[in-house]
Amino acid sequence: MPGGRRVPWARVVAALVAGLIGVAAAGGAATTGTAPDDGPLTAQATAPPPPISVGDPARAPVLVASSAGTTSAAQPAAPSQPAAPAQPAAPIEAVLVPHGEPLRGEVGGAGSGGGLPVRRPAWMRRLAPGERPPQFVLFSFDGVGSHRHWQRVLSIAERTGAHVTGFLSGIYLLSEDQRRRYQGPGHPPGQASIKFGGSPAEVAVRIDDLNRAVAAGHEIGTHYNGHFCNGAEPSVGRWTTAQWNLELDQFFDFVASAPGLRLAPASIVGGRTPCLQGRWDQAVPAMRSHGFRYDSSRPSDGIVWPTRTDGFWEFWMPMVVVPALGRRVIMMDYNLWHAFNHGRNEPARAARFTSDALATYWAAYRSAAGGNRAPLVVANHFNDWSGGAFSEATEQFMGRVCGEPETICATYTEVIAWMSLQDPASLERYRSMPPSGRTRP
Repeated sequence: MPGGRRVPWARVVAALVAGLIGVAAAGGAATTGTAPDDGPLTAQATAPPPPISVGDPARAPVLVASSAGTTSAAQPAAPSQPAAPAQPAAPIEAVLVPHGEPLRGEVGGAGSGGGLPVRRPAWMRRLAPGERPPQFVLFSFDGVGSHRHWQRVLSIAERTGAHVTGFLSGIYLLSEDQRRRYQGPGHPPGQASIKFGGSPAEVAVRIDDLNRAVAAGHEIGTHYNGHFCNGAEPSVGRWTTAQWNLELDQFFDFVASAPGLRLAPASIVGGRTPCLQGRWDQAVPAMRSHGFRYDSSRPSDGIVWPTRTDGFWEFWMPMVVVPALGRRVIMMDYNLWHAFNHGRNEPARAARFTSDALATYWAAYRSAAGGNRAPLVVANHFNDWSGGAFSEATEQFMGRVCGEPETICATYTEVIAWMSLQDPASLERYRSMPPSGRTRP
């Protein structure tokens, strides 16, 4: 049904049964071939905008990231002091975690397959009076089509106990000979600004990677499909609600029909738009009609708490000071790359870029941990830009920060579940603090 998200119960039950039967066999698919890059892929990119200004964020151009290698000006920054969330009306999600007490009676959840028995981590509880919130760090990756990068991220996550979120580009589930199954809104069948999934063997490897991630408790959301950014018209920044509905209908069809994928469509409850673009009065209604509970696409001036409107959460993409530059940049790998050298491929400078990106992550983390304790969104792609400098920085940061005291590396739905347990008054002290990450350390 266009604009809706009707998943037949038979299909949901089948997905749950398949998940229970197949977890032990999650590593059984072929591991040959290479995944499509999540980096620049086409010549449809527009010229990048000027560097971000340190002036009024409502007027300064905001560089946005793209797995198709494009950039554009995004929406104005979020309010500096977002309102505290209202009391939740729905029960918390189930979350898939390795330790703690069982959660009973909840449904949905972070890659749980839609209501499978799960266990509650020790931190998933209401704060005691006067207790500080944990410092949440949300690692997310757009596209998630690279087998090599999945191997590295899953290894670090297993070692550190981290949970991450992968925002899947739906056409990565289509082999090249299936590309005409996709028709982007206003575009011919089989056209996209990123690659399709490659050979059937490559798609099978990718499905195995996603199954491994889900079985380990990581979350899968959407990065939509064709990645039509500014310049690839009609781009996502111009789409109507009907066009967003068409894009999401196809995404969920690709997920539901992917052979051997043990990911219940009902467990996908959020995402990030291509290039962080969209008319939100048009995009958000389509997200809601497909059962989404959150989005993480819109920039904010500093690190702020997620805000909720009518039950729908926005996890803001923070603009933070980059110590090496002394000015604010959206804390996403592509934005950092563009800020450092305008997105030129310079592998010889990889070590410097890694060091400067890592210093940015640590400065933002320390500012939040010592300030308003807002969840820190660390947004990335699976990429090898400039000699893999930015993937290296992210992986180093994940390997260390997830072991820091009072720090939880969690998924979006896990953080929503935690927030739903809290008395809003107990968080108001932190929510009312100034945004973190806006001043030079």
